[in-house]
Amino acid sequence: MVIDQESMKKWIDLASYEDLLRKWRFASGGDAFFCGEVGKYYAEKIFAMRDALEPDEAAQVSKRIGW
Repeated sequence: MVIDQESMKKWIDLASYEDLLRKWRFASGGDAFFCGEVGKYYAEKIFAMRDALEPDEAAQVSKRIGW
């Protein structure tokens, strides 16, 4: 299944920090969400969302997701 970049960016924009972090941790290598322009967009979005959280809130999300 091929998803266009605009659809990928829309998903990123609508995703919660938890959704983004889960995908970040568990996506397969080479996942299109982490390549090129979309990858840069994803990284900027997830880091901005993390930085907007209280430190303990970011840690709790991380613990819920696990590794």
